Amino acid sequence: MASSHCILDVGTAVGQLALEMAEQNGKDVKFGFVPALIVIDMQNDFVTGSLAVPGGETIVDNINSLIDLPFKVRVATRDYHPDKHVSFADTHKQDVFSKKIIYHPEDTEKKHGIDQVLWPVHCVADTPGADFVPGLNTSRFDIVILKGIYPDIESYSGFRDVWGRRETDLPGFLREKGITDVYFVGLAGDFCVKFTALDAVDYGFRTWVVTDAVKSIASDDAHFTEMESKGIKFLNTEDVQVALRT
Repeated sequence: MASSHCILDVGTAVGQLALEMAEQNGKDVKFGFVPALIVIDMQNDFVTGSLAVPGGETIVDNINSLIDLPFKVRVATRDYHPDKHVSFADTHKQDVFSKKIIYHPEDTEKKHGIDQVLWPVHCVADTPGADFVPGLNTSRFDIVILKGIYPDIESYSGFRDVWGRRETDLPGFLREKGITDVYFVGLAGDFCVKFTALDAVDYGFRTWVVTDAVKSIASDDAHFTEMESKGIKFLNTEDVQVALRT
């Protein structure tokens, strides 16, 4: 299991690699380096609300500093759940943080169950909890991807639901813009950031997680180790600033 210190050491090295890529390729699509920033779920309920991630408020400034950099596009995701979403403990009359096997509504034979954590009610559509956290620079987002919008379908990833049956607009948008590299920040590192980053690898993007602009629910680094095993690279805000301002 990698410690946070080791992750940041690795991040410094790959940040230098990003710098070298930027210098060599001139940040031009035809040379193969077209970066996108993806801001995951910086919403009230995940920062100060019903499912607050420890320290979530402390990464807003770092995220804003990245939003100001010359990314080709800046994307944000939001959980945007109906009242009785399948991920809510209240929906199943079970205890918060208990688990339940859930199935895609089209899986009538119940062959592909997912072991679902049952969360407190959070990020309900058209409520303050689903809004972006105050202080986040939302004016430069090129697109906002809503996820978890169907009552019976869970979606941690900004790309697709947990069964991989339905895509959001994110894959098509990134392809249309010619994106090669995606940089992830936001909440929570061990859930929506992790699953979106893992999917980014599956979709063929070079994938980076900015560790000092991410906070997690878990106190260990197991999720970072899992991401690293799939080829995801880690770096910090300063690395990105150097690479993209060169």
